[in-house]
Amino acid sequence: MNLLNLLLLLSLFTVALTYWIGAKRYAAWFIVIAYFTQLAVLIALWDKMPISASFSFTIFDNIIHWEMNGFGWFFALITIVVALFSSWYMAGEFGESQKDIRLQHVSLAVNVLAMLLLLSSGDFLSLFIGWELVSWASYLMMTIRGGKAADAAFRYLIYAMSGAMAILAGIVLIYIHVGSLEFAPFWTQMPHLSSSVLWAIVLLLGGGFSVKMAMMPFHLWQAEAYAETPGANAAFLSAISARMGLFALAFILLKPIGIDSLIDLTIPFTFLDARSLLAWVAAFTMIIPTYIALQQSDARLLLAWHGIGQGGFMLLGFIIATPMGVAGGLLHVFNYATYQTVLFLAVTAVMYRTGTTNLDRLGGLIVRMPLTYVALLMGIIGLAGLPPMNGFVSKWLIYKGLLEAQMPLLLIAASISTLGTILSVYKLIHNIFLGQLRKEHYEIKEVPWTMTVPMLALAGIGFITGFLPGLALSLVDKAQAALGYETILHHIGGIIWHNGSLNMLWVTGIFFYGVGIGAIIFFLGNRRFITHQWDNYAGGHFLSADIPYNYTHNFYPGLMRVIGPWFRGSIVKLEQGISNLTQVLAGAFHSFYRVSYTPLYLLVVTVLAVAWMV
Repeated sequence: MNLLNLLLLLSLFTVALTYWIGAKRYAAWFIVIAYFTQLAVLIALWDKMPISASFSFTIFDNIIHWEMNGFGWFFALITIVVALFSSWYMAGEFGESQKDIRLQHVSLAVNVLAMLLLLSSGDFLSLFIGWELVSWASYLMMTIRGGKAADAAFRYLIYAMSGAMAILAGIVLIYIHVGSLEFAPFWTQMPHLSSSVLWAIVLLLGGGFSVKMAMMPFHLWQAEAYAETPGANAAFLSAISARMGLFALAFILLKPIGIDSLIDLTIPFTFLDARSLLAWVAAFTMIIPTYIALQQSDARLLLAWHGIGQGGFMLLGFIIATPMGVAGGLLHVFNYATYQTVLFLAVTAVMYRTGTTNLDRLGGLIVRMPLTYVALLMGIIGLAGLPPMNGFVSKWLIYKGLLEAQMPLLLIAASISTLGTILSVYKLIHNIFLGQLRKEHYEIKEVPWTMTVPMLALAGIGFITGFLPGLALSLVDKAQAALGYETILHHIGGIIWHNGSLNMLWVTGIFFYGVGIGAIIFFLGNRRFITHQWDNYAGGHFLSADIPYNYTHNFYPGLMRVIGPWFRGSIVKLEQGISNLTQVLAGAFHSFYRVSYTPLYLLVVTVLAVAWMV
């Protein structure tokens, strides 16, 4: 059988399986096996791309078909792997504690199927169908439990509908001026389109795809919607769902021929062109959401805001449009998926045991949940972009790409973003695991192995692909070649480049050498002794269990005094204005759909359809 057909059929079978037996106790392991089987088929596609599905449809003389190349394969690999680990996490005690576990499994399977259809789209119509399926599948995942998640999801729906209409308008414009809905004719005609038409296409498609990516100023919906999604599904959404926008934007507009066209689109009376505009959108998306994350007191919101900022890093890599930059952007998609999934699963484990993710009500859990601590520690090292985890390698590539492309201001922006990330992830691990253990958490235990093993396995992948980045770069090569860029030279331990290489074997070796020397001094030194946390003295008296001394609230008051006025000023006003406008539009849409004029709506749709056909 055609392997792409088999992959899509297996994904559809997984949806049916989760619906039929998803509530049964034994079902979760069959679901894990189903994702593992999908992964095996996807790996079998390694040397068979591009590959077309054997089925297609014809609508108004336009053939809708599906085809997977190395770029879509790369994103599909991440999608299925994250789904595999998320379902594994839900397979044991955690799943048994969830009353809506069947819906959680079904929504995850539906999302995977929708994403595979999008990632294997062979023309603009199949792309739009996949795009809409992904949007509605994400909405299903967010709303299965109602409450705050449903409210946040409704705001997402307004953004998604607006973005979809922009994308549809862009596709219609392409059809009018190119005469085809196939990708190849559009790329061929792209350099020959007039500036006004190309600007319209860039704004419509770029804006529509940016909604899913949560690029500024379309970012306000994502953090709360992802943070309030129940269980391990929040990890899936944050790790890969928003990257569907990056996939579509890069595949349609950021191929080499697209970048050349963007550079030619200058903005009158400025030094900017369309490419520079996208680059600075990415830069502001890197910085502002990262420092919003720094101010959060809820662990899930902190991670969700970072997801928005890291999306800016990925887009910036593609905008650099050099082999080094594109490789960095692609590798960052892979790396981010590994450590963001770990972080969300670890925070979910903390919530499972303590009932809260409020950073002001946690602390000292390292003595009760040491394995979860290790997983979260490895995750934040990756998120901060520090060695020896894989996040360091992809950020190094992006920094190097910015230097080679002579973009110093964007390099400064990336550095400012990384500083904010380091500060906020330290706050995350300190307020959850370090300092004083609260009385109400004295008796809690580590989460079961069905939850710890997926976390530690993903953290292990993050370390292995940091220590041996050539493994992940081999996957990146597939995607990079499919986009039309040259691949970068690399070996198992790093990157070979003419003006400065990276060897993570040496970097990791030196790192562990330093850690080993420190451990020897610590454990063999004569002055080391262990004290209980209550065997301390401060503020004129001995500390006891009833005296909270772990500083968590308002964690960076000095920094907040510096950057606080910015957020209380124009940025907050701008965001509040957009939020208020969104609420007004949401109310209008809500009222429109609640009014019982169904015959009138049908008449309008019918008249418009007939007019279009004529």
